Amino acid sequence: MPLDFSILPLAFRFQSPGPTLGPLPIRWYGILIASALIIGVTLSQNLAKKRNINPELIGDLSIWLVLGAIPAARLYYVVFQWSEYAQNLGKIFAIWEGGIAIHGAILGGVIAAIIFAKVRHSSFWQLADVVAPSLILGQAIGRWGNFFNSEAFGSPTDLPWKLYIPRDRRPLDLINYEYFHPTFLYESLWNLGVFALLIFLFARGLQGKLKLKPGTLFLVYFATYSLGRLWIEGLRTDSLMLGWLRMAQVVSLMGIVFGLAGLWWLYIAKRSLPDVVTDESNQGENGQKVQE
Repeated sequence: MPLDFSILPLAFRFQSPGPTLGPLPIRWYGILIASALIIGVTLSQNLAKKRNINPELIGDLSIWLVLGAIPAARLYYVVFQWSEYAQNLGKIFAIWEGGIAIHGAILGGVIAAIIFAKVRHSSFWQLADVVAPSLILGQAIGRWGNFFNSEAFGSPTDLPWKLYIPRDRRPLDLINYEYFHPTFLYESLWNLGVFALLIFLFARGLQGKLKLKPGTLFLVYFATYSLGRLWIEGLRTDSLMLGWLRMAQVVSLMGIVFGLAGLWWLYIAKRSLPDVVTDESNQGENGQKVQE
């Protein structure tokens, strides 16, 4: 006999209170991004201390990451949604209304971090390892911006945790459906799981129970996040498309391959990852860079 979820309490259903903080012209999306940034920088600086990396280096890096990630995230989204902006170019800069792509942010952040590491003569992979847990935690927090904006939801559903979407936010072909998969929630929970895994691996490395080579945590982040995004993206109704391909799934497949190939290179081939720093004389156990 099929289960009848309609008898469950209304509290099991989600509905956004709106994109702004009550009557104030302050958007939840901005609050969440700012919160994720503050929490992330604080966490990464604490992790850096445990790896004998100067925490001030992380503070400087965070500025580069913001300057690289946010514009790239917006540009990535606009390129694949160009029809929405072609007739109103001013909307391109209205980032507070939503419309950023995490894959664009990751790409922009990686490029900025590589340049930063080159300029500061630091190991990119060591920096990436202490930033990776903060990055996935920030993604878990930021996904709730989609909730407040009533965007990035999935296909119609009648599950207990169904998300109500206002009529004006629904796709035209699904206008008569009220409840949809809260894919923002699925991804947020998945990201929290990846965060827990990275912190566990980091702690085991500090305890000497795991021999973590530089780049390990970042590669694990890339592979595990991409794995979750691959299946969650299949539920969404607003995927960025390239022809018939969902771009997020294509990039996720590439991320899984990149992460697994990098781990194979480190632990099976027993080779080091190419880095902007070639002198390893100042690296300690588990690839830690000794603070100068």
